[in-house]
Amino acid sequence: MSPPRAPVGIIGGSGLYELLDKPELVEIETPFGSPTSPLHRGLIDGHPVVFLPRHGDHHRFPAHMVNYRANVWALKEAGVAAVIAPCSAGSLQPDIEPGHFVVLDQFVDRTRGRRDTFFDGPGATHTSMADPYDPAVRAALIGAAGNAGVTAHERGTVVVIQGPRFSSRAESEWFSSMGWHVVNMTQYPEVALAREAGLAFGGVALVTDYDAGVRGRSDIAPVTMEQVFAFFRANIEAVRQVLALAVGHLVGARPDVASPGSPGSGGSAEDFRRA
Repeated sequence: MSPPRAPVGIIGGSGLYELLDKPELVEIETPFGSPTSPLHRGLIDGHPVVFLPRHGDHHRFPAHMVNYRANVWALKEAGVAAVIAPCSAGSLQPDIEPGHFVVLDQFVDRTRGRRDTFFDGPGATHTSMADPYDPAVRAALIGAAGNAGVTAHERGTVVVIQGPRFSSRAESEWFSSMGWHVVNMTQYPEVALAREAGLAFGGVALVTDYDAGVRGRSDIAPVTMEQVFAFFRANIEAVRQVLALAVGHLVGARPDVASPGSPGSGGSAEDFRRA
């Protein structure tokens, strides 16, 4: 079956498996193996979307085992030009509270050993990562959060850890002292690969907890996976509303949504094909 076609893709994390109503599931293979799930083609508030569960069905793949290259390649094959990537995150700063959204603009990579490029040679392809998140997608997410009535921080640096474990208190205190805003396990290499593929990428974090070493918060108990999942489920309707509004803005304001060479893209489609 040919890949589903839609201008906007959503890579969803924990708790977003029911994002679309009665989606059509489409299997697709890539040069990097199978994505973590079939692509879900459907509508969100009347707008066509391709949705990909980041961790597969029933959270099958932990963060360090996700086939990020196959996931991004599959979305590109599906005709996606812009990607919205919601994720759960722990707060590293006292003013970023559980329940807040953070529209990401920078990342710090603390992962190791992940396959994080399409360009394995021959030759060298160096993609600028100075401003990894697409400004148009970020603007759509900021506007959507405002219209949804949720508290959103318009900028934020996410430090991406390897997982599946959470940070030690010492690591968390270090991240907090550096001024970074949230901690997560999946934004890298997702954002870097999307940029290499020429996709406009926007990341939005739902803060589910305070991380263990936030400055000025010695009372914080260590977070558990069950707490994170439960908090995300309790706030899923707010996440869905933000996503629907952002998709509507992107499709309505920019019919092509994004194209290789736009401010948030990296490389050309031809480069991507040669990977």
